[in-house]
Amino acid sequence: MRTPVSPIQITRVEHGSATVTDDILVSEEPLEIRLGHGPEEDRKEIQLSVTMRTPGNDEELAMGFLFTEGLVTDMSQVLRVVPCENVKEEERGNVVRVELHPAVEIEPAKWQRNFYTSSSCGVCGKTSIGAVHTQCARPIAPFGPIDPKVITALPGRMREAQTVFKHTGGIHAAALFDREGKLLILREDVGRHNAVDKVIGALLLSTRSQPGIGPGQLTTDNYQLLVSGRAGFELVQKCLMAGIPMMAAVGAPSSLAVQLAKKGGLTLVGFLSGERFNVYSGG
Repeated sequence: MRTPVSPIQITRVEHGSATVTDDILVSEEPLEIRLGHGPEEDRKEIQLSVTMRTPGNDEELAMGFLFTEGLVTDMSQVLRVVPCENVKEEERGNVVRVELHPAVEIEPAKWQRNFYTSSSCGVCGKTSIGAVHTQCARPIAPFGPIDPKVITALPGRMREAQTVFKHTGGIHAAALFDREGKLLILREDVGRHNAVDKVIGALLLSTRSQPGIGPGQLTTDNYQLLVSGRAGFELVQKCLMAGIPMMAAVGAPSSLAVQLAKKGGLTLVGFLSGERFNVYSGG
């Protein structure tokens, strides 16, 4: 079983003195996402993407990725998400297969992406800048006024729930809160875009008992998303795809992220630390 942390022996140097000691690193391994499609009697497979991620919540990561890329728009299109067992021993635990409903038609140009995604950037493998402008599912309802007391309390609540970060100090996090600041979902990953996909995937998979729920029906109007790093374009895009009206980041946003946030009606906050933050869009 793949684990989110890996033990290591290091040499720690302090005040000129070296000591051999045990330490823990955050794990980073490739995850391959495969798609099963076609009629039951003639199922076919597409090897869609490889992303470097921290093992854990892989099914959520796959679902969040497919949804925020616009490849899956309705949970009724997905039969199940399962780890692949019929793989090489070295691949075991690092391959998941998303089984699509037989009625889902595959367009090669849309589905056969075969791009590599690094842990630090969710869009570097795309073939053109135009490809990253995924059409958002629906207009976002304005989040409305920001309550400073609520938003400045979010980073502390996220850090308290970060179990892997406490042991390694080297992992990103994404956390979904309600309007009052109650923590709903938190996921950690070496890639910040993976952490967001895991949160969105968890939200999607929680609707499996409600067939037919699509992006226009997710009840996300009162949610706010907090990310531990900077607010890059790809994270804003994912937030918009999920219909989440408010996004805050501990770090800075990019110019393209602010541009997309304004275009999509997203309230975007950056440099959230202590009692201060900047509002770049909405609010």
